[in-house]
Amino acid sequence: MYTVITENNESAWADETGILYHFPKRYLKYLEPGTNIIYYKGVLKNKSFSKNRLSDAPHYFAFAKIGKTYPDKESIKNDFFATITEFIPFEEAVLAKDNSNYLETIPESRKSNYWRDGVRAIDADTYHLIISKVSPNKVSEQKKTYILDKIIENYQDSLESLSEGKKSKRYITTYERNPKYRKQAIAIHGNSCSACGFNFGDFYGEYAEGFIHIHHIVPVSEFEAPKTIDPETDLIPLCANCHSVVHRERDKTLSITELKYLIASRSKP
Repeated sequence: MYTVITENNESAWADETGILYHFPKRYLKYLEPGTNIIYYKGVLKNKSFSKNRLSDAPHYFAFAKIGKTYPDKESIKNDFFATITEFIPFEEAVLAKDNSNYLETIPESRKSNYWRDGVRAIDADTYHLIISKVSPNKVSEQKKTYILDKIIENYQDSLESLSEGKKSKRYITTYERNPKYRKQAIAIHGNSCSACGFNFGDFYGEYAEGFIHIHHIVPVSEFEAPKTIDPETDLIPLCANCHSVVHRERDKTLSITELKYLIASRSKP
């Protein structure tokens, strides 16, 4: 399956380029796991965003795949999130219009409203036509040098186990971290503590909204080699207190079941 997904500079949707795509339920059938996607931006309407784009004109700027889809736990409209995998941005824009012809095939019945759809199914020929406009050498080089920190904030926390487990020797053993998994884990599991239910936003208000620690169920220190992380099964949100208790002993990491038992045993009258 092949699909074009639109990312606008100004939007009410909680998209994270190369990490998450936020969308209404009606697009679910076009964004099944494994779907090949191409990122698209429409015409520039606000010049202040020009520096964040490859072109002011409508264009394609990356390709990727859909990982998994999950209901948005905070939505009252039954919206969804999709995790993004294998994201590779283009170094140069692929314009939506080549000379006088659009790269996407527009049905005659959709001439007046085709571009209103934020998600558009395309056939394999159209997908490969768009990809053919990108220099393979440039994509390869971009894949080598692209740094994820350019598109997401650098979140640091000494307890969070967000890396893929690649060891590096400094004064202590540290691990490479990939913060995109934090975004995906929160979209999947929410931002309340999975052990005690504490929510920073509910307690502290807007200033702390969305803050939560992300715990790696299997400690990265136990990885024998770098591995691919599944944010649905490998990661879980914990409040700062619960996360500290889980890691209280250096040679033992409590399981979530053990942590919940501690909480429940103290709650009994």
